Amino acid sequence: ENSTEFLTVSEDTHKLVAELKEPGKYRLSVTTFSSSGSCQVRGSQSAKTLSFYISPTGEWIEELTEKPQHVTVTVLSSTTALTSWTASHESSGNSTIVSVLSLTCQKQKESQRLEKHYCSEVNSSSSLIENLVPGAQYQVVVYLRKGPLVGPPSDPVTFSIVPTGIKDLTLYPLGPTAVVLSWNRPFLGVFRKYVVEMFYFNPSTMTSEWTTYYEIAATVSLTASVRIANLLPAWYYNFRVTMVTWGEPELSCCDSSTISFITAPVAPKITSVEYYNHLLYITWTYGGDGPDLSHSRMLHWMVVAEGKKKIKKSVTRNVMTAVLSLPPGDIYNLSVTACTERGSNTSMPQLVKLEPAPPKSLFAVNKTQTSVTLLWVEEGVADFFEVYCQQAGSGQETKVQEPVTVSSHVVTISSLTPATSYNCSVTTFSHNSPSIPTFIAVSTMVTEMNPNVVVISVLAILSILLIGLLLVTLVVLRRKHLQMARECGAGTFVNFASLERDGKLPYNWRRSVFAFLTLLPSCLWTDYLLAFYVNPWSKNGLKKRKLTNPVQLDDFDGYIKDMAKDSDYKFSLQFEELKLIGLDIPHFAADLPMNRCKNRYTNILPYDFSRVRLVSMNEEEGSDYINANYIPGYNSPQEYIATQGPLPETRNDFWKMVLQQKSQIIVMLTQCNEKRRVKCDHYWPFTEDPVAYGDITVEMLSEEEHTDWVYRSFRISYADEVQDVMHFNYTAWPDHGVPTTNAAESILQFVQMVRQKSAKTKGPMVIHCSAGVGRTGTFIALDRLLQHIRDHEFVDILGLVSDMRSYRMSMVQTEEQYIFIHQCVQLMWQKKKQQFCISDVIYENVSKS
Repeated sequence: ENSTEFLTVSEDTHKLVAELKEPGKYRLSVTTFSSSGSCQVRGSQSAKTLSFYISPTGEWIEELTEKPQHVTVTVLSSTTALTSWTASHESSGNSTIVSVLSLTCQKQKESQRLEKHYCSEVNSSSSLIENLVPGAQYQVVVYLRKGPLVGPPSDPVTFSIVPTGIKDLTLYPLGPTAVVLSWNRPFLGVFRKYVVEMFYFNPSTMTSEWTTYYEIAATVSLTASVRIANLLPAWYYNFRVTMVTWGEPELSCCDSSTISFITAPVAPKITSVEYYNHLLYITWTYGGDGPDLSHSRMLHWMVVAEGKKKIKKSVTRNVMTAVLSLPPGDIYNLSVTACTERGSNTSMPQLVKLEPAPPKSLFAVNKTQTSVTLLWVEEGVADFFEVYCQQAGSGQETKVQEPVTVSSHVVTISSLTPATSYNCSVTTFSHNSPSIPTFIAVSTMVTEMNPNVVVISVLAILSILLIGLLLVTLVVLRRKHLQMARECGAGTFVNFASLERDGKLPYNWRRSVFAFLTLLPSCLWTDYLLAFYVNPWSKNGLKKRKLTNPVQLDDFDGYIKDMAKDSDYKFSLQFEELKLIGLDIPHFAADLPMNRCKNRYTNILPYDFSRVRLVSMNEEEGSDYINANYIPGYNSPQEYIATQGPLPETRNDFWKMVLQQKSQIIVMLTQCNEKRRVKCDHYWPFTEDPVAYGDITVEMLSEEEHTDWVYRSFRISYADEVQDVMHFNYTAWPDHGVPTTNAAESILQFVQMVRQKSAKTKGPMVIHCSAGVGRTGTFIALDRLLQHIRDHEFVDILGLVSDMRSYRMSMVQTEEQYIFIHQCVQLMWQKKKQQFCISDVIYENVSKS
C-alpha cells in the first residue's frame, strides 16, 4: 500500500501476471482507455477495484464485502449485555469485532464518547459486553474480520441500562402551604436530572393532572431534596419524583416514587362580631380570596365561646358564619378552628364583652308602713345587683347591694317613711359594668289599723280554742278504747309478734295490726277489720297491688321534713315496699339462651308484656329481642322507651329500634366510661362521616357542648327512609347516685329542655343510662311530675314509681334517687309559687290601673 505501480496492456489482453515481491495488503484497479485520430486519450470514469491480502506463507485473502445482519442486544444485568448477529455462509472462518460506543455524556458541556471493542472467536455469532454503567445509553456496531481485513459495519443498535429508582422518599411539612421532599439516589448509575411532579385538583382550571413542578440536575450526592411552596391549605396532593437518563432523546429511566399528603389548614380570621337579642353573630374568612372549599379536605369549623360557660358549635365547611346563643353580661374568649383529618388551626382569639342585661319582671310586693319588697328575675350573667330607692321629690337615697345566688331575686328595703312614694331602680353589674337600670314606683302603707286585721285575729283565736277542745276529746276517747280492748278476751290473739299470713309479716306491718287492735272499739269489729287489713299487705298481695300516697303540694314541705326524720326512716319504709312490685311478672324472652348475651346486667331484664319487639326479616327465635320496655307517660301509654346502654353487639339493634319506633329524641344519662368502667358503648359516629350500623346509616350533623350536657343531631337512613334524631347526653350524673343538691336545678333545666324539644316530635322518647332503670327511672319520673304539677295541686311520687316498676323492674333503683325526686318536686313547687306571686302582682297592678 506504500507504493503504486502502473502496467499497460493491449486491448486484446484480458489477463495479467504480475510479480508480487513481498506479503502485504494490495489493491488492484483496472481502468479502460480509448483514443480516436488526433484526439486525446481518455480513461473510463469508473475503475474496477479489488483488495486482497498476501500472507507471509503465500495465502491469498480476498476483501470482505458483507456486513453482519440482525444485530440484537439483550440486557442481562445492570452491568452486562449480550450482542447477537447473523452472517452468510460465505463469511465462514471469519472473526468478529464488536464496537460499543457510550452515548452518555459524563459532563454536560463535553461531547466525549467512550468506545470499547470486543473481539469474538472465529465463526461466533454473539459476544458478551461487560462493565456497563446503569443509566447509560450505548450504541453497538458489529464488523466481520478476516486477517487484517475488516468488513463494512452493521447497522448500529442503541440500548440503555435502566438503573433502580430513587429510595426513601420522605415528606416534611413546613406549615399549611409548603413541604420539603427528600430522597436517596441509587449508589451505582449515571443520570441527567430529577423531575419532581405533583398531582392535585386545580380550582382555577377545575382539572386534576400531573404537572412538573421542578427539575434538579444530578449531583454526586446520594441525598437530594426540594422545597415545594405555594400549596393550597387543607388540600390533597400526590408528589412524584423520577430520574431522567442521558441520551437522545432523554427519557424517564425507571419507576418513579410517589407519596401523598394533605396540607394543614391555615388559621381563619374573625372579621365581624355582632350581638343582639341574646344572639352572637360571627363571621370569618379563610385564605385569600374566599376559596371554594368544596374540593378541599376541610371537615368543619369549630366555633368556641369560652366564658363562665363554654359553648361550642360545629359548622359545615362551606359556611363561614355562625350564630351562638349567649347570655348577656359575660366576657367570652371567641375563636374559630379549621378542622381537617390532618390537623387543625385556630384563629387569633377575640375577646368579646357583652353588656349585662337589666333585670326583668321587677315588681313590688309585701308593702308595709316602713318597708317594701322588690322582686325581679335575673337575665344572663350577673355578679351583683344595686338597688336604689329615692323618695319622690327629695334627695334622700337608700342603696342596697344584693349578691347573686339564684335566677330570681328578692330584696326588702326597710326604714322607709309610711304613706310615702319612692322611685326605685335595680341595676345589674357584671365584670364591673352596669346595665341599664330598671325602674319602678312604689308607695308604703299608711299607719291606720286595717279592720280586716282585727277580724282575722279573732278568727285565729277561735280556731286555736276549737283545736284544743278537739284534742282533749280525742284523749278521753282513746283511754276508753284502751280499756275496752283489755276486756276483749286477750286469749283470742295470743302473740302479735308471731302473726303470719303467707309467711311472717315484717315488724312495721305487725305494728299496724297492733294499732288496729288498740283503737277499734269492739272485739267483733276488730276481728272483722283485722282480717280485711292484713290481707292486702301480705306478700303475694303486695306484688299485684299498686302503692299510692298522694300529698297536697301546700303540705309538701312539712311532709318532706317528716319523712326525713330519724335518718330518712320513713323514706326507707316506702322504698322497701317498692322492692316487692313486679316480682311475679314474667320475663321469659330475656332468659332465652340466645338473648342472654344481649343483656348488660343479668339482674335487669325486660318484662315480656311491655318489652319492645323489633321487626326483623329473620324469623329465628330471639331476633326481635332488645332489652327495652315501654313506659307510660303523662300524655301517652307508650310515651317512653326505657332501655339499657347499648353493647357493641347490640348497637345495630338499638338504631333499628330508634328507626322502627319513629323516635326522634334519645336521652343518654351516662358517660361511656365512668370510674374506669365501661358503662355504655360509643354507639354513634366519632366524626361527621356517615357510619353504617347494620343496614342503617347514621350521620352526625352537629355537636354542641354545654357545662352539664352535650347536644348532638343525627340523621339516620335506611333504603329511602330518612329520619332526624336529637341526642341529649347529660354528663354530670353519677352512676347509682344523684346530682348534688346545688345541681338539682341543672337537671330540672335539662328535663324541661328535653320536654320543650319533644313538643313537635313523634314516637316515644328513648331514655337510657347504663342499666336503664336508675337514672332512667329518675329522669322519667321528673319529666312526668313536671307536667303533673303544672295542672294539679297534689303529687303521688310513691304511686308514680310503683306504676313505673310494674312496666320495668327496678325503675328508680336506689333510695337516694327516690329521695332526690322528692327534693326536685319541692324545688318545682317553689318555682310554681314564685310564678303565682308574680302573676298576682301583675294582676294587682293591672286592676289598679
